[in-house]
Amino acid sequence: MSKTVRLAGIAYESLVNGPGMRRVFFAQGCKHKCKGCFNPETHSFEDGEIMDMDKLIKDVLDNPILKGVTFSGGDPIEQAHSFAYMAKAFKNSNLNIWCYTGYTFEKLLEVMKVDTAISELLNNIDVLVDGRFEINNKEEGLRFRGSTNQRIINVKESLNQNKVVIMNL
Repeated sequence: MSKTVRLAGIAYESLVNGPGMRRVFFAQGCKHKCKGCFNPETHSFEDGEIMDMDKLIKDVLDNPILKGVTFSGGDPIEQAHSFAYMAKAFKNSNLNIWCYTGYTFEKLLEVMKVDTAISELLNNIDVLVDGRFEINNKEEGLRFRGSTNQRIINVKESLNQNKVVIMNL
């Protein structure tokens, strides 16, 4: 049986969703519905396209110019099981993995105690950009995030130190 994920879209070669040339997978489905969201068409859980994850993984691994993969949305956490599956495959191939979510890192730490999919996802990504987009905190020129409340977190160090470790980019 094939493994699937519901996506709103794919950016095949992107330089703006993390460092280096990246493949970006936009999850379909988001509960946050932030005012001023950059991707409001990704909010519905019924839209988008159901895609075969093994084919998506193979396509990334067959492209030698890609240095990393980014999970955006929507909110990938809503499909943590599927994104964890892909993250493991990309991690095994030494790709850099970023994930955007409207949830805070602290909230995910709580939930991962009972949700193994979130735990698997966090343990297989390098960077988490967390927090809801807040239009009142929007600032032009921010790198890799939409509002100043969002944090760019080194996930491995944060899990090791049991506290949020912010990346300086």
